[in-house]
Amino acid sequence: MSAPADRRPRAPLGLRVDVRSLSLLGVLAVLIAVGGITKPDEFLATSNLQLVLTQASVIGVVTVGMTFVITSGGIDLSVGAIVALASVWATTVATQEYGFAGILFTAVIVGVSCGGVNGLLIAYGSMVPFIATLAMLAAARGLALQLTDGKTQIVTVDSVLDLGVKDAYILGIPPLVLVFAAVTAVGWLLLNRTTFGRRTVAVGGNAEAARLAGIDVRRQRLHLYLLSGLCCGIAAFMLIVLAGSGQNTNGNLYELDAIAAAIIGGTLLSGGRGTIAGSVLGVLVFTTVTNIFALNNLESAVQQIAKGAIIVAAVLIQHRTLRGGEA
Repeated sequence: MSAPADRRPRAPLGLRVDVRSLSLLGVLAVLIAVGGITKPDEFLATSNLQLVLTQASVIGVVTVGMTFVITSGGIDLSVGAIVALASVWATTVATQEYGFAGILFTAVIVGVSCGGVNGLLIAYGSMVPFIATLAMLAAARGLALQLTDGKTQIVTVDSVLDLGVKDAYILGIPPLVLVFAAVTAVGWLLLNRTTFGRRTVAVGGNAEAARLAGIDVRRQRLHLYLLSGLCCGIAAFMLIVLAGSGQNTNGNLYELDAIAAAIIGGTLLSGGRGTIAGSVLGVLVFTTVTNIFALNNLESAVQQIAKGAIIVAAVLIQHRTLRGGEA
């Protein structure tokens, strides 16, 4: 005789997450096989694999911050605009006079400041995250355009540009990839091995229950948007190194890519569960898709359709997995 529906054992959460991560690894393996078959010489070349990882690094750092925000039940639509604003503010002539440290400090402080404004509006101004970050998106894009007057700001600081050349690679690994790996490691430890991470999950699962348990929900949300802004600042500096310039168009659609990568990685859009490892795999999947399409000279419209299909499939699998765990 089968047990009643409400008493049937649930699949362990860790097992469900592992299955989802393994599924993403399988998708990534299939994409690598497709790239290797369609363009073996180009796709499997060391230089191309380095390029894929480098391109994934910038949006990957943003996605780490986004994962924390979504896990808490929030959303941040302003990350792309913050990256743009931080990159142009850090590459003004006045800022470049202070060299490497000046550019890095400015990019980070602009990112953190914008994240702080988002956090204050949401946590203490009781604004809906969607509205608050949408307002920041518009304001940051507008300010970035005003600072640049629509022009590209070329970086002239050699110590910054040198990070993007092959001579700076460490054991064949680009410095930006190492930065991404470090941010990912810190993010994983913060979410899975600290009180801060447990509070983030608790707030996303049930904010009122978290408040009754003694968690300062408003302060936690403020800290989460500060963290997202910090990741945007770091990503802006990485983009400066990669492009050798600052532009008001930088970070275009980063918010959509970061949200999509986090969701297909297993982070619940409704909050209460997040996975840094899954988000990183999501970033690698999307970056690999982009690279394969570019090498095969396929239209960007088809690329966007493919990305959309991946997102829909991932969400359907996520819902089915959740139902299976609750059954």
